[in-house]
Amino acid sequence: ETIERLVPGSKVAVGHGRMSEEALESTMKDFIEGKTDILVATTIIESGIDIPNVNTEIVIDADKFGVSQLYQLRGRVGRSNRLAYAYLLHKKNKVLSDVAQQRLRAIKDFTEFGAGFKIAMRDLEIRGAGNVLGEEQSGHLVNIGYELYCKLVDDAVRALNGEATSIERTEANIDINISAYIPDSYIDDEVLKLSMYKKIASIETEEDEQDMRSELIDRFGDIPKATEDLIMVARMRSLAERGGISRVIIRGDKMKLEYPKRTETKPVMLFLPRKTGNLREAIQLLEVMTSKKKESDKDN
Repeated sequence: ETIERLVPGSKVAVGHGRMSEEALESTMKDFIEGKTDILVATTIIESGIDIPNVNTEIVIDADKFGVSQLYQLRGRVGRSNRLAYAYLLHKKNKVLSDVAQQRLRAIKDFTEFGAGFKIAMRDLEIRGAGNVLGEEQSGHLVNIGYELYCKLVDDAVRALNGEATSIERTEANIDINISAYIPDSYIDDEVLKLSMYKKIASIETEEDEQDMRSELIDRFGDIPKATEDLIMVARMRSLAERGGISRVIIRGDKMKLEYPKRTETKPVMLFLPRKTGNLREAIQLLEVMTSKKKESDKDN
């Protein structure tokens, strides 16, 4: 009745789960065929009903829904060549919880075609993945990040199967005179920024680097130099840890590698090709040192 008053002359239908099968089918058929203009419905419409001629959707109290529900609901529009709109609303002046804000932001951020996988990963981060190796399903994945969680699970599975786990690592310190951080002007949300710091800290391979850059560009735009340096420092730290290096010191065109005292390995001084001390060149040298250590471990 409220909608009929707001849109005079429109034909409004109602659909919900307590209707009989015949009544609901008739209601939906009339809506699909254009005999009614507006459908007022519960979340029953999220279950894959394809209505190409629908171009506008309004979701009331969107903060109460999960990421999966919101994604499915949003997918009810834009099913044809018509420009479509989905409005996710919450009550005016309502203070949303952090989780609710993250859910709505995930739906807002990932709008491109085929974004379902990214949304699923974000949902996994928000809710937590549970204790995969036990009966409990109440893990707090968000505290350590999805990537680190997967590594820990991988190590645990390998150990249970009697296989070798990840290479034993020494915590590495990267000592270099640069500013490597995420500026507030780039990501102003503290929770989101913390999530990005966790992801960057988990970088290991060149592929991880590129994936991280792609995600940042997709979500926040061009990467500032300080954040680009942070990505490369994270990669350097990972390489150093894999190579059993405890400290990497870069000053100008010189890079010094120090090893834990227990190994009795003497420090190594390397020279970077450029006097500027390019981080990419430092990463390449560290890759060489890491590969040498792998060969030495195999020989031993």
